[in-house]
Amino acid sequence: MQRIAIGARPDLAAKAEEAGFTFHHMHGEPYWDEETVYAFDLAEVEEMIEDPATELHAMCREAVDHVIRSEELMERLAIPEASRDFVAESWRAGEPELYGRFDLAHDGQGPAKLLEYNADTPTALYESAAFQWQWLEDMAAAGRLPEGADQFNGLHEALVARLQEIFAPDTDLHFACFADNPEDYATTEYMAWAAREAGLGAHFVPIPEIGLTTAGQLSDNESRVIGALFKLYPWEDMLRDDFAEALPGARCRFLEPPWKAVLSNKGILPVLWRLFEGHPNLLPAFFEDEADTPAARAALADGHVRKPLFSREGASVDIVAPGVEDRAADRTYDAHPKILQAYQPLPEFDGMHPVIGAWVVGQSCVGMGLREDRDRVTRDLSRFKPHFIRD
Repeated sequence: MQRIAIGARPDLAAKAEEAGFTFHHMHGEPYWDEETVYAFDLAEVEEMIEDPATELHAMCREAVDHVIRSEELMERLAIPEASRDFVAESWRAGEPELYGRFDLAHDGQGPAKLLEYNADTPTALYESAAFQWQWLEDMAAAGRLPEGADQFNGLHEALVARLQEIFAPDTDLHFACFADNPEDYATTEYMAWAAREAGLGAHFVPIPEIGLTTAGQLSDNESRVIGALFKLYPWEDMLRDDFAEALPGARCRFLEPPWKAVLSNKGILPVLWRLFEGHPNLLPAFFEDEADTPAARAALADGHVRKPLFSREGASVDIVAPGVEDRAADRTYDAHPKILQAYQPLPEFDGMHPVIGAWVVGQSCVGMGLREDRDRVTRDLSRFKPHFIRD
């Protein structure tokens, strides 16, 4: 793994505009940054990212099965009591999953370590699957990459194939997000593009405009019944909304399915540690009120990260380690229960700290994207970095 100064394409801005990549700059900073890129060896990607991420996903599925059998764990993971049967039944029924993204700490040396699993509403999809691949093709055509350079990026093809597995041809899908969020909208629109390529119908509806029919089904802003819904709206919010009680009877197939509520909070990290303690790709993790035991204190002796069950963009995340005190300025999630995870320093390249986003479609890891940040916690001003694999 190397960070290489390669220089941006001279027509980057025009390429982004043509592709509708409206948020390649955000908050006065570049979000997509191709001045420097990351290079990997093929064996490194296959053996240290792809295979471990696929194995981690299988472990996560075991953890879901474990959690839904335990009222104590459903409570610890803050699954609302009124929705627990809804969540558990979706798992027992085998409702299909579509995608997710593992965030991994990886330095090219030891095993990659799981930081968290964005299993419900992961973004950075468009830039990982499409714009990153376009970068590779452009740079290869310009002779600015080594001969035979490739990319770990089978995301688009895998999404199309997975949608075809889940739905019969010509099935109508609805795609929903908050339309005023450019990154969410891009992810949703990209997924709709994959659905159309899979031979499915695709209709967009803003989340605030979803309603209920007199028969208790979800409907869009043109009064069409929603029978299948890709929603970029997290289950922890959906299960607490006013319409939560209507969801079990809505006769709607959700992507992601309700059982992803078990994986889409950081409480799954101590559950994984309970089940697979010592696994090379896991970090010790404990619910905060269980961290004052000899075993936990020993496992966290070199520092820990305090994380709320529900948190985005590093909000309310604190690092407590020797010589390191990093307290998030955004305290949005302070009221949520916390977990403690052993501190794993991110690698540092030219003052930047990269995190690997390993993409899972169905049950296999099929691609990756990288984000880097000046801070030790990846926040909303992080930069997306393309990568390539040496021949």
